[in-house]
Parts: sequence; structure tokens; C-alpha cells
Amino acid sequence: MDFLAKIVEHKKIEIEERRKLVSESLLRDEAIKFKRRPFMKKLSEPGPSGINIIAEIKRASPSKGFLCPDLDPGKYAAEYEKGGAAAISVLTDKSFFMAKPDDLIRAREASSLPVLRKDFIISSYQIYETSAMGADALLLIARILSKQQIKDYLALSNELVMDTLVEVHSEKDLETASDAGAKLIGINNRNLSSFETDPENAMRIAGLLEPGQIAVAASGIKGRRDIEKNLSFGIYNFLIGESIVTSGNPAEFIKSLLARKEN
Repeated sequence: MDFLAKIVEHKKIEIEERRKLVSESLLRDEAIKFKRRPFMKKLSEPGPSGINIIAEIKRASPSKGFLCPDLDPGKYAAEYEKGGAAAISVLTDKSFFMAKPDDLIRAREASSLPVLRKDFIISSYQIYETSAMGADALLLIARILSKQQIKDYLALSNELVMDTLVEVHSEKDLETASDAGAKLIGINNRNLSSFETDPENAMRIAGLLEPGQIAVAASGIKGRRDIEKNLSFGIYNFLIGESIVTSGNPAEFIKSLLARKEN
């Protein structure tokens, strides 16, 4: 089964339903009302420990089912900041990842960190929606967008003062993202069509990035050893969800990823 195609088809229906409740023009009016926090700037160089962790709020996944169904986004966001995360990612898809409508808002209110909206964005409607939510950045997935769409969505996000993380999995995805002008590149070790994970994919793709592009490795990063392998390939940004959410103590687990120990 092609999970990604299934999710995108469902997303089209969701967007049309939401349009009936809130028009795009109304969302556009609501779009710029937050002072943005610097997302890309924080990832443009290694943090104090030599790396940056984007810690994710993720209740469930299509491949694993529920990870943390009772997750309190405010509590987790505060723990992520306490642990030393550089930013927070919030999965906002309800149908496949079991997100609740106010997860992102609650996470942002509980922390001073920049917040990334992670969803399957295929329409300008969702970009205005992301801005109105108060997100500081949004995810674009190269595999489900054309080069022109990525270019247009990068421009719209910039107009709304939001940063953009463009996710790739393959060389072809990277070529599309680069041709569209993407600077912050999330390299997903997981193939979203099959949900199979190759922990060496980011290390392979990172060597193909253009000068000025910034890599973020995502999926399959379970501990400090995985981070050290990626560091040797010049990757110092990591988006980590499942391992943190299921760790039992998010703040301490993030400290272990950063190799930070209390005195």
C-alpha cells in the first residue's frame, strides 16, 4: 500500500471540508498576527552542544499506531525546552497521526521555542491556516509537490514571515527542492510511501546538498550513537519524534542526545 498517496487523497477531502467552515480569504485576514520565532536561524549553525534537536509532538503514526495517546502538548513542549531542544515540531494531521486541533497552539504557548507545523501541505489554504495557528515554520514534502508548487509555497511562506523546511527522501526529491530554491532541507530516512526506514539515507543525501543548504536528518534516530554517525557526515540538525515521545522522560532523553549531563 502506498501510504503517502492514501494520506494525500484524504487530505484533499479534508481541505474541502475545512473550506466550507472557514474561507481562505478569512484565513488570509487572520494569517499575520503572531510575532514569529526564528526557526531557520536557530538551525543555521550548531547549537552549544554541537547539534540542534527539533523535538516532535507526535501521538501516533500509521505504521506504529498509538505512541502516546494521552500526550499533553503543553507539558511535553515545556519538557522539550527544559531538555535543551532548539525547536519543536508538532504533527497536526488528525486522521493518520491522531493530532488534536489545538496541539500546536498549546505547545507554542507553553514554550519560547520556535514551532514547526508538520503536516501534508498541498494547498495555499493550509499555508494561511498554518500562519493563523501561530506556527513559526511549516513542512513541505517534495515528493507530493511539483517544483512550481514548492517555489510558490516558499514565496507565500516568506510573505507570511514563516520559515520552511522542505523534506526530501531521494536524489530526485532533492533535485526538485533545490531547483525550487529550498535552503533548509529535511532528509527523511523513512520512505513515506512504504514507511520503511533506512538510517543511512540522510548521510547519503547530505553529500549532495548545494552550498548554503542546511540539512536536517529525520526518522530512525534512536540515540546518541546515531547522532554521532550523522555528525561525521556534516549533519548537525535532527528532527526526532518517536524516540523522545516514548522515552518516559523527554527532558532527560534530549539531554542524552545532546550528551549534556547535569553537574
